[in-house]
This record gives sequence, C-alpha cells and structure tokens, in this order.
Amino acid sequence: MTIGAKRGIDDDTGSIPAPRSAADAFRVSDEQVQKARLVVAKNSADSEDLRDLLDMLGLLSSAPDQPPPVAR
Repeated sequence: MTIGAKRGIDDDTGSIPAPRSAADAFRVSDEQVQKARLVVAKNSADSEDLRDLLDMLGLLSSAPDQPPPVAR
C-alpha cells in the first residue's frame, strides 16, 4: 500500500524523514533566505519599504560578513 502524496518524503533515501527537533524548527537555509528576499522584493512598494520589510523579517544583515539574524 502506498500513500498518494509524495510530499514529506526524503528524496535521497525515499523514506519519510525523522521528526524535526525544536532547534531544527528555527534553522533557515541560505536558499530559503534568498527566496524570502525575492518574495519581499517583488511585493515591496519602493526601496524604503523593501529595506523596512527585510529588516523586520530578519532578512537584512547588519554587517556584510555576517549572516542575517534569521539564519543565525
């Protein structure tokens, strides 16, 4: 018997991944940060709005050599 939805299945092994821990729930990959920035940029009214939204969401780093707060 197979389950109809493939969502949630690990592509590497074909098995269902282990449950996420509390620490994993707050991890955000670089790819997720980039996708979030693009969505915010596409929906911002202007550059000031973009900067404010990125800052509020923790997607804007205060220093170029550090990751944004959401990825720490």
